[in-house]
Amino acid sequence: MQDESNDLFSKINKPNPALLKKEIESYKGKRNLSEPIGILQSGNHVLIEGVYSNGLELLSALQSYLKKKHPNQSFQEQRAYRSEYSRLSNLVLLEINKNTLVVKKAPTIGWLEKLYSDSGSFLLSFPQIQGLNSAWQWYLNGISIPVLRNKIHPYYGVYFPTRFEHLILFDNWLKRYEGQKKSAIDIGIGSGILSFLLMKHGFQKSFGTDLNPNAIIGLTESMKGTKLSRKIELDFAHLFGKWKKPTELIVFNPPWLPTSQTINRLDEAIYYNKKLFPEFFEEAKKRLLPDGRIVILFSNLGEITKETKEHPIKNELADGTRFELDLFLKKSVKKASDKTKRNQHWRAKEEVELWVLKHRDDNHSV
Repeated sequence: MQDESNDLFSKINKPNPALLKKEIESYKGKRNLSEPIGILQSGNHVLIEGVYSNGLELLSALQSYLKKKHPNQSFQEQRAYRSEYSRLSNLVLLEINKNTLVVKKAPTIGWLEKLYSDSGSFLLSFPQIQGLNSAWQWYLNGISIPVLRNKIHPYYGVYFPTRFEHLILFDNWLKRYEGQKKSAIDIGIGSGILSFLLMKHGFQKSFGTDLNPNAIIGLTESMKGTKLSRKIELDFAHLFGKWKKPTELIVFNPPWLPTSQTINRLDEAIYYNKKLFPEFFEEAKKRLLPDGRIVILFSNLGEITKETKEHPIKNELADGTRFELDLFLKKSVKKASDKTKRNQHWRAKEEVELWVLKHRDDNHSV
């Protein structure tokens, strides 16, 4: 078991140190910011020296510059802005030595020791450091989820929700669920919220899978020594993994936006490729007991942002060979906070969806 744990940790998702092929320019603050922005635009790196706030200053100037370049507030234009900001801001670097940021007045980030215990001196991008810092605060302080009694403490690189309408739908559905509660399969278990809800509502066992090793490592760590470690079993795998035995409930909170591009591991919680849903439904048919149910939490986000005209669950039901609809619920998404820096006018039309599917009556066997 220890060897298996070490092998999984070797696959962990973490920011990769920058590999530099030539001398790097530095920014120490108190000078014309157009010069380092020009260096970034030329595709070269800039190293932040002096104090941590010098990096914040440069990134703020970069944001202002790009907002003038991308003034349109459409979903597609904002995506273009975020893509360019991501590319350029990740050329801004910080030095780490002995698990500590070299610049002065920098935050203490525990992930540097947890994830880079054998590293000496290396460079990470400023946004990567910001992400590590935020993730460390969430991990230490925990995050309150309205439908759970206890806070969750998400591991670095594991998706967790920042809005909860779909979880409220699922929690309310579980309150009325009258089927067997011996076992369930939680596809893409992530930070474990759906499985925690299953336990809250009396399920005896949840089998969770995830392709993100951070999710499996984080849940294993957080559940160690608790009753949950005996009730929630984990597998680092795609879709159903090693779980072959049919179950009475399959739950799936998939990504909500389609993409035709290659997806990196950290984006798999947000974007799905065209193979995901056909593979899921094919395998789900084999894993669902005759009277079982599939619950999928989804959204109309792809449609209202004009990213797609397709709806993968509607497509499956229209095909009509495997499953039929048992129940459909939807809930409007809460208006975006006035404090948010993004224009999210499309949120007024967003609805989260809960789909409950069952075997077709004329195909009532597994």
